[in-house]
Amino acid sequence: MCPTDTSGLTAGAPTRGGPVVVLPTYNEGATLPVVVEALRRLAVPGLRMLVIDDNSPDGTGRVAEGLAGRYPDQVWVHHRPAKMGLASAYLCGFRLALGAGATAIVEMDSDLSHPPAMVPQLLDALVRNDVAVGSRYVQGGGAEPGWAWHRRLLSRSGNLYARWALGLPVSDVTSGFKAFRREVLTSLDLDRVRSQGFSFQVEMAYACHRQGFRVVELPILFAERRAGHSKMSLSVVGEALWRVWQIRARY
Repeated sequence: MCPTDTSGLTAGAPTRGGPVVVLPTYNEGATLPVVVEALRRLAVPGLRMLVIDDNSPDGTGRVAEGLAGRYPDQVWVHHRPAKMGLASAYLCGFRLALGAGATAIVEMDSDLSHPPAMVPQLLDALVRNDVAVGSRYVQGGGAEPGWAWHRRLLSRSGNLYARWALGLPVSDVTSGFKAFRREVLTSLDLDRVRSQGFSFQVEMAYACHRQGFRVVELPILFAERRAGHSKMSLSVVGEALWRVWQIRARY
């Protein structure tokens, strides 16, 4: 469901250098324009945005098309026929961004839970590092008021467990706000990544660690999502916890 080249995509997805922000969407038509406008205002030369929409019932795909028509040099869209999961959306976005010549790839949510203003700092950190992580669990990081206590507990305990099981030196292994140098994603075997949900972030962190890439964490304030519904639940986190052993076995 993900083409290997950029032909036929909205706005042509011209092949050129510069960073690309991958924005998966599902029912985020209200917040996507806010995120795109915030990213456009950043002083990041050549920044482009790739929206991966999973046929959102609320019409997010049409909203994305409107943004691509308004900003054809900065926004393009890939439509998928159904809800196929966040992990596959990111993997699809990584491949398309690489095919479009991206020198760096940023992954972030489209629901305003990740601060767009941090993108320049993540990209700047790639000058001396291979991966930059927007982290809730380093000094200065955290969550804004309003993040439910049980979700904080599930996130924190899940991170500690995954770090212990995999021997990871990263504090926020489930962070979905990251920047990668192009060379990182081209050297990883993306076809090998099988995890879904929260364990996808854990597997990417572990794959980078196993390859010896330099990872730096920058503090962020995580905000409660302003659109759609959170996928975090005890069952989802429980599944992610046993999947870390599958990840360890695969690598």
